[in-house]
Amino acid sequence: MVAVRRAIASLLPAGALLLTGCSPAPAPAPAPVVTRTVTPSPASVTPSSSTPAAPPPSTPAAGKVVVLDPGHNGGNGAHPAEINRKVPAGRGQTKPCNTTGTATNAGYPEHAFTFDVAQRVGQALAAKGIRVVYTRQNDSGVGPCVDRRAAIGNDASADAVVSIHADGSTAAGANGFHVAYSSPPLNAAQGEPSLRLARTVRDTMRTNGFNTSNYIGGDGLSARSDLGGLNLSTRPSVLVECGNMRNATEAARMTSAEGRQSFAAAITAAIEAYLAS
Repeated sequence: MVAVRRAIASLLPAGALLLTGCSPAPAPAPAPVVTRTVTPSPASVTPSSSTPAAPPPSTPAAGKVVVLDPGHNGGNGAHPAEINRKVPAGRGQTKPCNTTGTATNAGYPEHAFTFDVAQRVGQALAAKGIRVVYTRQNDSGVGPCVDRRAAIGNDASADAVVSIHADGSTAAGANGFHVAYSSPPLNAAQGEPSLRLARTVRDTMRTNGFNTSNYIGGDGLSARSDLGGLNLSTRPSVLVECGNMRNATEAARMTSAEGRQSFAAAITAAIEAYLAS
């Protein structure tokens, strides 16, 4: 057998291999490579500190400026000399810098109500890409005076200025909201723009279930020549008296967080509607 193999080998070209049944089996073909993409769950993703925050949703009012003026301030009552000093109020008038505001019969103060509502409105507007400026940053300070409040809106070139208040009438059955505006107008902004803003706020609050005042103004609007913050404004400006804090039903609404949110939602919708018009 060995001799036969040698004979056959002698007939093959040099370097050729002689295959026999004892040769090793050929190597198996490599298994196909299977790939898959793994998407990490949101909880496992750690954003980079340099990742920019998602921009607010775009709305017709995005980029516009709104000044919110929550009436009075928590420290006013403890500083009578400061808030009683006279400041310019427009139309050749002077008036006290500010006042303490009113309160419900149970003692819930107007300054706390207005500050809370303004914060709710501001947060909702900012979420829509609207720039919000406040005339005061807390509810424990003093002032600012009415002339300074007007200047803040003017300096910000506000597209709308909304001052938030509540009334304190002791007249029997007095209830409802009204919207004040400067009249007769002292500049172009106090004319058609302010009147349109006043009407938009009035109409939107009505749509949201609020009744217009039955004791002041007419049809929910009140033309005023004595309010310094409105007289000194060169931007479209209104003052909203949200209701009567001395009325038991309205006081209950203003005192509850749910009630304050309902006021804020209506005012927010009104501002958005005005800016988009």
